[in-house]
Amino acid sequence: MILSPRGVEDILPAKTSQYQWIEKEASFLFSLYGYEEIRIPTFERTELFSRSVGEETDVGKQMYTFLDKKGRSLTLRPEATASVVRAYLQHKVYAQPGEWKVYYMGPMFRYERPQAARMREFRQIGVEVIGEVNPYLDVELIEMGAQFFKKVGVTDFSIQLNSIGCKKCRVPYEIKLTEYLKNNLGSLCSLCQRRSQYNPLRVLDCKRKSCQSILRKAPSTREYLCEDCQSHFKKVKMGLEDIGLKFELNPRLVRGLDYYTRTVFEFVSSLLGAQDTVCAGGRYDELVQELGGPPTPALGFAIGVERLLAILEKKGIEPPSKGFPLIYIATLDEESQIMGSRIAALFRSQGIRSWLNLSERSLSSQLKVAHKREIRWVMIIGEKEIKEKKFILRDMQSGEQEGIEWDRLKELGKKLK
Repeated sequence: MILSPRGVEDILPAKTSQYQWIEKEASFLFSLYGYEEIRIPTFERTELFSRSVGEETDVGKQMYTFLDKKGRSLTLRPEATASVVRAYLQHKVYAQPGEWKVYYMGPMFRYERPQAARMREFRQIGVEVIGEVNPYLDVELIEMGAQFFKKVGVTDFSIQLNSIGCKKCRVPYEIKLTEYLKNNLGSLCSLCQRRSQYNPLRVLDCKRKSCQSILRKAPSTREYLCEDCQSHFKKVKMGLEDIGLKFELNPRLVRGLDYYTRTVFEFVSSLLGAQDTVCAGGRYDELVQELGGPPTPALGFAIGVERLLAILEKKGIEPPSKGFPLIYIATLDEESQIMGSRIAALFRSQGIRSWLNLSERSLSSQLKVAHKREIRWVMIIGEKEIKEKKFILRDMQSGEQEGIEWDRLKELGKKLK
């Protein structure tokens, strides 16, 4: 027997409904804010990600990269922002007036150690806004994320907030931070010692207690913000306070991708343990230009769907009913299957999901199938029912059953709903 590779999973029908529910809620909410869906390729040219996320970041080192038949280097997308920016440039969206507001959902791929709610193939739902620098857009984006979590029943989250500045003010900060890390290099873990050489900001994100004790005294990004970045961050904080959205300032918060600037934020939940981030994002005002476009501000966030599902499971939150009944049509022979197909077509035209039996199972076996799959309604079609054109409708919850004439089948949808 061939098994699936390590780090991926089959999402069976019982769980698919959870994904569908989350995706539906996200699509509806984001559309209220003026976002439209974009569907991006599953793989891109490797150069796109090496230039955007950075080859030396954790994500850059976890990419699934391969050569196609013509020797070109391609990579399964480890995240979606770079692809959205590439689409923005390739299709010259920048020539259109106003900012570009899109959302996406789908699988991402990173080669990392599989663990609970952290797989090598995982799913994200995210939004991107390209073309607007206003700090109150940062506020709206964070507020929209909070509204989404509340909509699916998650209210016990905290919002971590920070500003990591722009290129102008980050250079002097990185010089000071590098100097501090160099003086404390022996007290850092081996990973942070390597990070301090190529991306000192990533050291601030280390979760090891030994490193955290050293980093408490490290210089803060906010101490080095230029005047523009200070003004931007001040307005973001004021905007969140004005709408009553609580947040925590976290001077050690940085993002694990090279393209972030200014505002960065995370939604965290204590229900996830050490890997407590369920949503993260921020500004990337320089990425469009770095990928060959004109200077263009941008920001976005991504939600980890598996992590969100883990929270919902711990809170005992299940997706609501699909809203449409499911009826099992039990047949006893070929003639009843022919009649059953006519009835199934009639039901489906009314929006009633119908499972038509086409097997040679006995009636008792069919009733067991309906019971096991928690199908409430069963319509029984036998020789007598066909002759009298009166079919038995059985309620599997109460055990009660009644005869339904052919003419009344058109009204059955109202009864079941």
